[in-house]
Amino acid sequence: MSDSSPLTRQWSLIVLLLALLGCGFLATSLASYYAALDSIRAGIINTELPLTSDNVYSEIQKDLVRPILISSMMSRDTFMRDWALDGEQDAEQVVRYLREVQEHYATVTSFFVSAKTHTYYQAKGVLKQVNEAEPRDDWYFRVRDMQTPYEINVDVDLANDDRMTVFINYKVFDYEQRFIGATGVGLTVDAVVKLIDTYQQRYNRSVYFVDTEGLLVLTGNSGGPMGARVGQSLNEIAGLEELMVKLPQPQSGDFEYQEQGRGHFLNVRFIPELNWYLFVDTYENGALAGIRKSLYINLLICLVISALIITLVSLALRRYQRRISALATTDLLTELPNRRGFDLLANQAVQEARRAPSPLCALMLDLDNFKQLNDSQGHMAGDEMLRGFASDLRNTVRQSDIICRWGGEEFILLLKDTSPEQARELGEKIRQQTEQNSIHFNGVQLQITTSIGLAQLQADESLEQLIARADRALYRAKQSGRNRLCEEPHE
Repeated sequence: MSDSSPLTRQWSLIVLLLALLGCGFLATSLASYYAALDSIRAGIINTELPLTSDNVYSEIQKDLVRPILISSMMSRDTFMRDWALDGEQDAEQVVRYLREVQEHYATVTSFFVSAKTHTYYQAKGVLKQVNEAEPRDDWYFRVRDMQTPYEINVDVDLANDDRMTVFINYKVFDYEQRFIGATGVGLTVDAVVKLIDTYQQRYNRSVYFVDTEGLLVLTGNSGGPMGARVGQSLNEIAGLEELMVKLPQPQSGDFEYQEQGRGHFLNVRFIPELNWYLFVDTYENGALAGIRKSLYINLLICLVISALIITLVSLALRRYQRRISALATTDLLTELPNRRGFDLLANQAVQEARRAPSPLCALMLDLDNFKQLNDSQGHMAGDEMLRGFASDLRNTVRQSDIICRWGGEEFILLLKDTSPEQARELGEKIRQQTEQNSIHFNGVQLQITTSIGLAQLQADESLEQLIARADRALYRAKQSGRNRLCEEPHE
């Protein structure tokens, strides 16, 4: 139990340190992440999306609003109005006019439809007569009856093999504001879609247009939000339903919505020239991918650093624990095991002797007149004597034998698989060597003798009882005149 307790405490300390490091690193990383997140979100909403919307609007003014201005100019052109009011005498004149407009402004078509004759003039010549009974001509009669001066309409173009075309249909009035026809130009839908794709690639944002009824009117090739197609209502798109309440005001602004767990930032801008809303949309995940990646890298670095610190701390603790354990079981002066160290080794030796069975003997040694040596030569001399005696003991006994500084000038030897005769022989050898050896200290030759008590482990005898009998034998050796070995007989 005493062995596992320090290990448990060590692991508890490591776990606590790991928790503190982890919490500290995590708190720092998350604080930095959320601060950066708020900054980036604010930048996207307040700066990036409005700026992108402004840039796209500038592009629209050039690419989509410009055809409206051309149609407006055509509807007010005095040549066209005078030609129509003069009875449309020479069709080639207006055809040539329409061809010049088409070529000069690079439109796919240009046209004029007379209210008087219902003739459809186009840059290639007279195309047809419009008829209220013809569904393909509904656009003209709708333009004639509408209150607004123009409309943007997506329809097939008869003059260009029924290609889908974005028409700007403008009403033409005479000088007394009477309706005399409809004029305008057209762009192919493919060209407009390509423009939107160009916007999206250039600004790395999703761009699409919605009318005041909440219907998608123009998108890129990949469609609108979540792949929605032209003609779909915002009510059919998850997350955008609530915008329907806000659009007819008209109202521009910044919005956020969720789609399948993904956040979107949205900038909406009303374009009065088109009577449409420009939507600039970006995924939160895409916009924040960089900062999220930085968070993951920071957490990985923190994990590696924490693991490195924990490893180093663990190694240091183990080394420190080994050191503490060694200090707890080792005598610092002689570097021999102390009583605690001896108990750990000796109890195991006793168990091994009983299992074998094999003889086990104990020698209790005491330096004679050691106090007089300390008093006459000083404690430094006494310490030197103890170190020398311990060194001699280590050099004399076997590696398997257990040697210990019992306390003060007392030492004990536990001799494994050793008979009393062998133990007596070793004890006498130690006694003689101690008597003959001398230690040089501060120019003085120091000599000392030792008294020894011998006892053999008996059946069912404890370690404490064995040591007590060896100690009694040592006492008799002291009482008998010192510098001798006495043996405690079997009981």
